[in-house]
Amino acid sequence: MSSRPARTYTTHDTAIDAQIAQLLSSVKDDFDRRLLTELIISIYRLGQDGATTGDLKLINAAVKELRYAFKIFRPYRHRRKVATFGSARVSTAHPAYPMAKEFGRLMVKANWMVITGAASGIMQAGHEGAGHAASFGLNIRLPFEQEANVVIAKDPKLINCKYFFTRKLLFIKESHATVLFPGGFGTLDEGFESLTLAQTGKSDPRPVVFVDTPKGAFWDPLLKFFRKPLMSEGMISPADEAIYQVARSAQEAVDHIVRFYRIYHSIRYIGELLVIRLNQRLSPGGLAQLNREFSEVLTSGAIEQRAALPEETDEPALKALPRLVLQFNRQNYGRLHALIHRLNDLSAALALPSKRASGR
Repeated sequence: MSSRPARTYTTHDTAIDAQIAQLLSSVKDDFDRRLLTELIISIYRLGQDGATTGDLKLINAAVKELRYAFKIFRPYRHRRKVATFGSARVSTAHPAYPMAKEFGRLMVKANWMVITGAASGIMQAGHEGAGHAASFGLNIRLPFEQEANVVIAKDPKLINCKYFFTRKLLFIKESHATVLFPGGFGTLDEGFESLTLAQTGKSDPRPVVFVDTPKGAFWDPLLKFFRKPLMSEGMISPADEAIYQVARSAQEAVDHIVRFYRIYHSIRYIGELLVIRLNQRLSPGGLAQLNREFSEVLTSGAIEQRAALPEETDEPALKALPRLVLQFNRQNYGRLHALIHRLNDLSAALALPSKRASGR
């Protein structure tokens, strides 16, 4: 059940609106039926607006790519996935290659799946470690450098994308963490996409991990650039440092990701409220500490611990999880990431057993 108000969206032709309504009459969920109605009407309006052939080809290809990708990902959405980026040009002799392979293996051991761009180099290494059963590939059709690697090439979980923008959308939408091994423009592009979306709240909070070899300095210039001039000149906030982390081993990268989700589960906005679902209840002392440390992110009131809200009945699988509920200012997303990191510290020091853990 959705709390979102109904909107009127029509073709302004009652006969065509009636035909669309009839076409979608078998869709049981009211909100899903409304969304499908709007989608069909938007397509109809493209024709009425005189869209060019180029415009129609772009939209047609993008919608087809996304529809197919959603179908492939849907059976696996119960498992978390990590988007893994890095150069397609590194050989097996590069020290980052065995690290990426070990990272893939360890993530699967932690019951995650691995998504890469499906090419060679770091992407192949991640798939080798994960194995084809736990791997997804989002290949981009290019005239060079981008044939699918041998691990994922014949797997049904390989998705070929015509456009970078649909591919980037899928990487973010279908993953829960971003890991960056040494790479070129493509790796940097995907990394900045993850950072930007996390900083602006356009994606759910996620760990973003820069991985370097134990004695490497690949990411050092970029991380220094974040602090000076970006941070020193006010282009980003010191709080934004909480959005990303650095690892110098595969195990450290895995630890950053797994720890992020140890207490934090997911978020949802309901009206003006931000609901943070937890894997474990926070103690009264921990809750009080959060209110002391993060009061500046609130527009009013306090951070409260509650059960599921009535508007969340459309997610019955999450009903038993405890919640933190707050009126978040929707600006300080770096501090929101810091709050999630802090949950782990507080739960370790001042933990209470959850109902699920205690069997009550």
